[in-house]
Amino acid sequence: MTTESMVDAQGGGRPTPPKDWLPGLKENVQTDAVSGLIIFLIALPLCLGIALASGAPPIAGVISGIIAGTLANLFSGSYVTINGPAAGMIVIVAGAVTELGFRQALAVGVVAGAIQIALGAAKTGKLTGFFPLSVVHGMLAGIGLIIMAGQIHIAVGHENPRAHGPHILTEIPPSLTDPVVATALVGLAAVLVMIFWPRLGKVAGVIPAPLAAVVIGTVIAVINGAEPRLDLGGGLLDGFQSPDFSGLVSAPAIKWIVLYVFVASLESLLTAEAVDKLDPWKRRSNMNKELIGKGVGNVLSSAVGGLPMIAEVVRSKANIMAGARTRWSNFFHGLFLFAFVLALPGVLELIPLAALAGILLVVGFKLAHPADFKHAWDIGKVDFVLMIVTAFAVLLTDLLIGVATGIILGLLYAVSKGAAPGNLFKPNIKVEDDGAQVTVIFRRALGFHNFIPVRSVLDNMPRGRTVTLDFNGVHYVDPTVLERLQDFEVDYAFDGGTVRRIGDESLRAGPHPFSTRTAPKATV
Repeated sequence: MTTESMVDAQGGGRPTPPKDWLPGLKENVQTDAVSGLIIFLIALPLCLGIALASGAPPIAGVISGIIAGTLANLFSGSYVTINGPAAGMIVIVAGAVTELGFRQALAVGVVAGAIQIALGAAKTGKLTGFFPLSVVHGMLAGIGLIIMAGQIHIAVGHENPRAHGPHILTEIPPSLTDPVVATALVGLAAVLVMIFWPRLGKVAGVIPAPLAAVVIGTVIAVINGAEPRLDLGGGLLDGFQSPDFSGLVSAPAIKWIVLYVFVASLESLLTAEAVDKLDPWKRRSNMNKELIGKGVGNVLSSAVGGLPMIAEVVRSKANIMAGARTRWSNFFHGLFLFAFVLALPGVLELIPLAALAGILLVVGFKLAHPADFKHAWDIGKVDFVLMIVTAFAVLLTDLLIGVATGIILGLLYAVSKGAAPGNLFKPNIKVEDDGAQVTVIFRRALGFHNFIPVRSVLDNMPRGRTVTLDFNGVHYVDPTVLERLQDFEVDYAFDGGTVRRIGDESLRAGPHPFSTRTAPKATV
């Protein structure tokens, strides 16, 4: 007997979305300005802290935030995502600055941005479908661990030694056992505020936790004389620097260009996908335009002394919760950054570095949150292994080696489950359209390694129809495909269509809806 999994439209399709561009500004200026103000209060301390953690001048983070909101946003393909410097790029920028110097790192950012524009023009926005989600989460967790390992030193009053390999861990105990007490109190206060402030209900809704952590940390530092403090140099206008392109043909520069493009593009596209799910109007981002927008932003920001930017998921979620309706909330957040830093740079120079380090400790912890590892464990032991191996390979070697290790292990597992060479990167898929319904026939193995053509088929599916996903003859489906198929089903239902599955009852399912599914006896 055939079983079916149905996802039906709710309420007759998508709700009518707000207008975009200038009509959207006129229609939604009040709500978007308020949202922009709230995001500005969140973004300001993060822009400063991320720049410092990256080994860049603190004003570079503000320059990036301003350009991300006011200019890059206008070229992007998403609606309510917030652009700016983000924790996920700290490791990349810090490595480039350490190895090349800040001005040559700016040149890397310009070239990487130009490549992003070219990738968007070449319509490569679907390439995120290749990466197994467990490896992506492992990469982010590894970045989070590196952030924590570096910022813990500053939070207790010492310099970040910027150690690599196993030394990144062995350098921590000496700092913790010999803290500068006055400074450590500031760092500890910032951490505690970041943890407990969101539980204060309405107060937390008005004053974001990062801002509260900075204010409380600054008050403590003023009272007990904790040092060092933030140094903005000559302020915003004196913060502009030009790139140095002289070293771009070197092997280190090429390596960092590749890493810039890879991490910035992957994080931005995945964030846009995640924010689309939270958007009350379920608008779909144009991923190719999203690449172009981030590329334009990175070219402009790096050309004048700013950090690289991505679409940032936490600020984007806060933007939606604050009632944002259009891209103009992003614009207002950049405008508020510009006005505040131009008018009151002296206020910012009261901020102790330990407070910013405390904020980033919590941000890093969220990237490597134990709940994410537990989620991978719940899906399956293989996904857990892929995530934890990737995370610690990133921590102890470098990002490229870590991600490559996770992908290779994922491919080896797929082969062990019967993915033949001809099926490893090319899915066995056939589409039949009889006018009344569309049937997508899958055969053999379905995994992250051959999902991109599948995604192209699903993205081009005529809307408002009945789509049948036929799994008869499939012997292996991995968690990345299962999760992305569910996203397709939910999204298709909002357009008034219906999706059903047949044949998947013959596949053994694990304890989680996204657990790997295999045939009792795989037939290749």
